[in-house]
Amino acid sequence: MAQFLELLRVQRWDDHRYYHHSRINQSLHLLSASSFVCAYVVMFKDPAFAALIAWLVAMTSRQIGHLVFEPKDYDVVNQATHEYKEEIKVGYNLRRKIVLMSIWALSPLLLLADPTILGLCSPATNGWAFARHLGFLWLAIGVGGLLFRTIQLFIVKDVMTGLVWAAKIISDPFHDIKLYYRSPALLFTGGLMDTALLADGGHDADGAGPLPT
Repeated sequence: MAQFLELLRVQRWDDHRYYHHSRINQSLHLLSASSFVCAYVVMFKDPAFAALIAWLVAMTSRQIGHLVFEPKDYDVVNQATHEYKEEIKVGYNLRRKIVLMSIWALSPLLLLADPTILGLCSPATNGWAFARHLGFLWLAIGVGGLLFRTIQLFIVKDVMTGLVWAAKIISDPFHDIKLYYRSPALLFTGGLMDTALLADGGHDADGAGPLPT
């Protein structure tokens, strides 16, 4: 368990220091995390509606933060190129995220082409029924994306790395709220970029120690 928690800390810190320099991105992650927590709560009562919240609000705001606002030039804080960070990314790097988001964006075409989704449901009779069917389809895509990358990490890395990454993804909304709750205010008072990564002497966001290697 100690090894699991340490690897989780390292994955979280690497994700933060490599991919969350922009306070706009951090603020959008706060919105995303709050939406995911709402989706988690709604999931117990209405999984389809929870998936609509997760994809339309949480995932969209999160990926806009990464794709639009996060710098992709040389990372002077970590002395790393964007290409290097993409290569060592444990989970979904930007290229993999574009593939996943493309599948999500094109998925309504499948529902239009086959309203029964291979006989799994009855054809929608109105707009809300169509949205609910779409929610279930998006839930399957989300779970499938999580399982696919986890199993892939089992193969290309090891079982521990895959399990830690899956746990990180599921718990990220709660950790992101803890990490970025001040980002909207700091965006207006401290500038567009988070300079704490450079100013804190190389300690992680929880003050737990030096940069992992």
